[in-house]
Formats: sequence, C-alpha cells, structure tokens
Amino acid sequence: MVLNESDSRLIAAIQDGLPLSARPWAEVGERIGMDEGEVIRRVKALQEQGYIKRFGLVVRHHELGYNANAMVVWDVPDERVAEVGEALGRQRCVTLCYQRPRRLPHWPYNLFCMIHGKDRQRVLDYIDQVTEELGLQEIPREVLFSGRRFKQRGAKYR
Repeated sequence: MVLNESDSRLIAAIQDGLPLSARPWAEVGERIGMDEGEVIRRVKALQEQGYIKRFGLVVRHHELGYNANAMVVWDVPDERVAEVGEALGRQRCVTLCYQRPRRLPHWPYNLFCMIHGKDRQRVLDYIDQVTEELGLQEIPREVLFSGRRFKQRGAKYR
C-alpha cells in the first residue's frame, strides 16, 4: 500500500513527538485537519500495515535531576541471557535492557542495561542491590558511566 496524502501528513506530524497534553491525538488532528478519532484510527491502521513500527519515549534525564547515567554490561551465559534480561528489565532502577552479540575477543558482553540516578554513588548502590537481589555476583560485568550527552530523538520517516 502506498501512503495517501493525509497519512503522510499524519506521520510527519507525529515523528518529532506527541504534544505534552491530556489529548495529544486531538492536538495532532487539529494541526492536520482531522478529528481525534480519525487520527487514532489512522495511527492504528498505519501500525497494522507496518508503517509505524513502534512508539518510544525520550526522557530528558538531566532535566529531571538524574545526572549520573551508567550502562552496565554483562557477560551472561547464553543459556541464561533471556532469564537474566527479563529479571533486570523488571527492576525499577533499570530504564533500558537489551541483548547484543559479543564481539570477541575484545568485547565479551552480551546484555546491556541502563541505570540512571541522581549521583554516581546512588547508581553504584542500585547496581549492587540488583546484583545481590538477582544473584548475579558471579556474572562478569562492567559499569560504564556516561561522559557526555548526545541529542536524543525519535525516528525520521522522510
């Protein structure tokens, strides 16, 4: 299916983010000449057709007072990676968790999780707590604190 003009306008209107309001779809619709219900129906249809694959959220951590950010990389045995990843992903302090292939011999890590905190010590405390609670003491890991910020943004479709 080829996108029609109104679907193209809709995608262009949402690709930089939704308005921060109680009724974001109504605001989007107002900007592009659709009512709220039609916007919602079209977004669902675009998802079903594969034009919109996912919606994400970019949290501006520094503006919320979270000034320490660490990616914890783990060398989890392959047969346990799904189990450990799901357990890490359920932790309140973990904001992101995903698997990536190892790059041997220099990079043995295959599971990554992001932890944000008000300061470095709090992040280290979270890591110690999660490690203890989940029994991950024997799994090799490294803690990589962010050194600089990069612009975060959603996907661009055109």
